[in-house]
Amino acid sequence: MKLILFYVLWFPSVHPMWTSPPSTSASPPPTASTCGPGQSWAVRLHPHYSEEGHSLDELARRVAEDAGLQSHGQIGQLQGHYLLCQDSEDASAGDARAAGKSLSSHPFVAWHSQELILSRSKRGMAFNDPRYPKQWHLHNELRAGMDINVTGVWERNITGSGVTVVVVDDGVQHTLEDIQPNYSPEGSYDLNSNDPDPMPHPDAQSGNHHGTRCAGEIAAVSNNSFCAVGVAYGSRVAGIRVLDGPLTDSMEAVAFNKHYQVNDVYSCSWGPDDDGQTVDGPHPLGKAALQHGVIAGRRGFGSVFVVASGNGGRFNDNCNYDGYANSIYTVTIGAVDENGRMPFYAEECASMLAVTFSSGGKQMRSIVTSDWSLQQGTGCTDGHTGTSAAAPLAAGMVALMLQVRPCLTWRDVQHIITYTATQYDTHADWRTNGAGFHHSHQHGFGLLNAWRLVNAAKVWVSVPFLVSYQSPLMKKEKMIRAYPEKLILTWNVTDADLKKSGMKTLEHVTVTVTMSHPRRGNVEIELVCPSGMSSLIGARRALDTDPSGYAEWTFSTVRCWGERAEGEYSLLLTDHREPAFSLGTLNNWKLTLYGSSMSFEEVKLRQKTVEEAMGGHYLDSNFSLPCPPGLDLAPETLSPLTSNSLKSLLLLGCFALFWSLYYTLEVALAHLDLREMLCWTQSRTRGGFQAVNLEEGPDLDIQPVQNVDAKVPLSRGRQSWSSSNNTPQGLISTMDDSPSSTA
Repeated sequence: MKLILFYVLWFPSVHPMWTSPPSTSASPPPTASTCGPGQSWAVRLHPHYSEEGHSLDELARRVAEDAGLQSHGQIGQLQGHYLLCQDSEDASAGDARAAGKSLSSHPFVAWHSQELILSRSKRGMAFNDPRYPKQWHLHNELRAGMDINVTGVWERNITGSGVTVVVVDDGVQHTLEDIQPNYSPEGSYDLNSNDPDPMPHPDAQSGNHHGTRCAGEIAAVSNNSFCAVGVAYGSRVAGIRVLDGPLTDSMEAVAFNKHYQVNDVYSCSWGPDDDGQTVDGPHPLGKAALQHGVIAGRRGFGSVFVVASGNGGRFNDNCNYDGYANSIYTVTIGAVDENGRMPFYAEECASMLAVTFSSGGKQMRSIVTSDWSLQQGTGCTDGHTGTSAAAPLAAGMVALMLQVRPCLTWRDVQHIITYTATQYDTHADWRTNGAGFHHSHQHGFGLLNAWRLVNAAKVWVSVPFLVSYQSPLMKKEKMIRAYPEKLILTWNVTDADLKKSGMKTLEHVTVTVTMSHPRRGNVEIELVCPSGMSSLIGARRALDTDPSGYAEWTFSTVRCWGERAEGEYSLLLTDHREPAFSLGTLNNWKLTLYGSSMSFEEVKLRQKTVEEAMGGHYLDSNFSLPCPPGLDLAPETLSPLTSNSLKSLLLLGCFALFWSLYYTLEVALAHLDLREMLCWTQSRTRGGFQAVNLEEGPDLDIQPVQNVDAKVPLSRGRQSWSSSNNTPQGLISTMDDSPSSTA
């Protein structure tokens, strides 16, 4: 009985069109959904009839009957407002006019309106850029969930505004329609030509479009009816041209710190050769520049360096042999195809932080982005591929994060990626570490998700300062055992060892190895953290036949992120030897831990806080954490003169000098010719020049002109001339002589 009473009381309150059933015993009228277009009227009854004790529902029924309509009950919670409908689908326009006329004159009706179909659109993102519908990585309508989940962020006007991303590459065509409005000349430079303009130069292979494509992925302008949309289309994009010519360590160092108070994020879709046999990375100056960038860049919050993991998968290459990808100062990004699977070209490594979308096999779609318009280019392409296309997407997502939280440090960005990346490919080698983070050598911590990244950034409190611990250099000179046996070396890190630095939890762990081996690609190296989490830091590479081994090469892993730093670390080496080669020798090794004073409990609490923020309520509110101002650094000293402008000035100066010399010589020669002519004329006319009648006339009285030399001030004063020159002997008047003097 109580249940029935509850239903009777509850039902009218939740029904969208009813407050209480009609007073008659008749069945409830049909719902408003049966009203066709133009067949419904909204009416408001006079309130005084209700005050006289009449039932509004009964009045509405009577009004409907008088107009040839049927009452469909009260409209929502609006007391006295009712919906009246024509029940017959065959009702004519005349019936509608008659109903309207009846309602207009009815005494019970205070107001009425025939309902029209309203035009309303969803507040979703719509762009007029012609290739946007093909940008599946931004909004995938064919495979739900297989995109970066960014449209919800855009709807909240988070587009990367106030952030500058610089593309370090072969140049950026900043005059392109999709690039020019967002181009930042203040953050750009051409290190190949040493001038401020990073415009790409046409080449024989027509291949210098790489940087322009990356720039379009990041910041292509929206709603300009041209090509596509960038992931952070409200950000600014700069270009540093450095890959179109010989590259040196010093040039790399300059590129990594160029305009680092203007540029926030550095997108680098390049690295050493992905051939399965190269071991290379930044040299001393480049390493120092990366370190300096995270310390002093972006007013002390640190430049964010995003690097591609590499395209050497078909050669079984591994990104731990790439010194840019395994640096603790970079965000290493790999690629997955549209199905979320590792493509054939992608590399594995323990230092990979995350993955995002790019091209796959021949049947898979590639990335649609801007392209250069030089050398028959169209300004748009649907064929951007490889991890070169993945890294700029990640850089654009970092720009979205920095808009909502400008004071995120470079390590905050790494942490947020670790906390928010998602698992998708169930075929990958996922392992969950001691802190609850899942990691795969193929996918890092998982797939980047713009919605999760931005929501986490909104509530993120900066992590404590970076601290490190380094073991002594352990010189072992031990032979590496042949597979399946392993050489196992351990090092125990105690609480006393960590006390000085205050380290409690881990971020990056690195191992620096010096090893001699006749074929280094045969060696496999594994690191096991105290929790038991293992990392393949040195994978076998069949193509690596180099006999020089490793000379202080540093391998790294992020698979122990968030775990307790204290405990025993194990290094395992095995030699997949071939009969023709001898076993290798481990000469020495060194363990380095990077982390912070954040406790294990704080790590777990942050994980909970991040997940609670995923609903978007912090983005929808005025919630904002305070940001420190950053370092007050002196502005970058910019030379107004480049080498090219100096060359131009030098050429102009040389031209001016030669012209001045030519003009001086010409004037001097002309003067000498005049003196010779005058001297010759004087020799023919005794007593000076004879006056010549220039114009005849009765009043013209021209006197003889004295010698021209007399008009010139002479330092030698008065002197006589030799009779051999047919000149008069005697005294010559100076300029002070009176006009009446004669020669």
